[in-house]
Amino acid sequence: MTLIKSISGIRGTIGGKVNGNLTPIDIVKFTSSYGEFIKNKNFNKNNLKIIVGRDARISGEILNSLIINTLLSLSFEVVDLGLSTTPTVEMAVVKHKANGGIILTASHNPREWNALKLLNEKGEFLSAKEGEFILEIAEKEDFNFSKIDFLGKKTFYKNSINDHIDEILKLELVDISLIKKANFHVVIDAVNSTGGIALPLLLEKLGVKKIEKLYCEPNGEFPHNPEPIPENLTEISKVIIEKNADIGFVVDPDVDRLAIVCEDGSMFGEEYTLVAVSDYVLQNKKGNTVSNLSSTKALKDITEKYNCNYFSSAVGEVNVVEMMKNKNAVIGGEGNGGIIYPELHYGRDAILGIALFLTFLAKENIKCSELRSKYPNYFISKNKIKLNEKINTNEILKKIYDIYKNKNLEISLIDGVKINFENSWVHLRKSNTEPIIRIYSESKSKKESEMLSEKIINEIKKIL
Repeated sequence: MTLIKSISGIRGTIGGKVNGNLTPIDIVKFTSSYGEFIKNKNFNKNNLKIIVGRDARISGEILNSLIINTLLSLSFEVVDLGLSTTPTVEMAVVKHKANGGIILTASHNPREWNALKLLNEKGEFLSAKEGEFILEIAEKEDFNFSKIDFLGKKTFYKNSINDHIDEILKLELVDISLIKKANFHVVIDAVNSTGGIALPLLLEKLGVKKIEKLYCEPNGEFPHNPEPIPENLTEISKVIIEKNADIGFVVDPDVDRLAIVCEDGSMFGEEYTLVAVSDYVLQNKKGNTVSNLSSTKALKDITEKYNCNYFSSAVGEVNVVEMMKNKNAVIGGEGNGGIIYPELHYGRDAILGIALFLTFLAKENIKCSELRSKYPNYFISKNKIKLNEKINTNEILKKIYDIYKNKNLEISLIDGVKINFENSWVHLRKSNTEPIIRIYSESKSKKESEMLSEKIINEIKKIL
């Protein structure tokens, strides 16, 4: 099985041996490391507070208890949100003026996985440097637990999802009356996690009367692969057609990624969630946009249509957020259905995405499939090549760069190697956890995209 320690947190499969899986001992160890990090960051400050929330995974309740009791043993005040979403916990850190937060979720990974996502006092993911510091503390097991008179205290706060939605409804670009007037018929699939709590509540507050619920019981029993990509969305597609619904929304277990299904059962495309919402935002507020290097070129096209500037960051939410701040972007995110709207908070937020998208669709007064047809069609091919552990992946990437560097092409070395051709691109980046090079390519046809990936894979094979 698997335990992955990275700068963004720790994730792994439940059960098995210590340091090889996500066991209770590993949970206590890494929670303690995070606690010591927060103490170091707030040296000589008292009454430090941590927010804790979780998705509905079967292992969640057990691990939640371990996390909270470990933090209490380090003198923290803990605010337990219970079943929550990743963006909800991020916003709660700021609302409760906490010093950090832990989200217990393995995002789109299958049911046997769980993870700790770690936040700073802004409700944002930690930087690479901060993550490395936590891993160093864990390696040294440099913990100092509190004596009996200095143990922390826990409070339970049950209104965090309501708070989150209420803040969304206050946004200028969310028009409740317009959505209500549109009388949308909506189907939702929440994969039996906390989206089953948040999405119906949001839609009801937006005035949506016709809601078809698929898998909205937050029991952690995922009915299908929980990653919201086309091959996992066949059931909602059929229900939309059968019920003559206007639109379908699918979220992952921690509700930071949003996939949309059109009224005819076709996929809007997870890459185009951000494109459409950005189109709406830019119509009302001109400014820069940001996505990562592996996201669709369509966002750049839409941004330039409004005479604004598009920027690409390294892969990873923390990198997107950093560039959004640097470039003062009005909207950004990732091509996996992750929308980041700074006016609310700097985190991917599917709940926010639904509110903005429905407002946009109501304003346009067209079918969902008609809105999708307004955007340029690009096709992304996602591949990987596994290498021998002895092979230096950085050397492979350098040799690919050397092949193309004198061909008058735009090449980015921010995160691996990205080569931009006239109407296509290919992005090669190494995995941080295994000897793999990921190869993403995009073009105006599926065939061209696949051929481009195949060409690069063959060049890597020649180098090998």
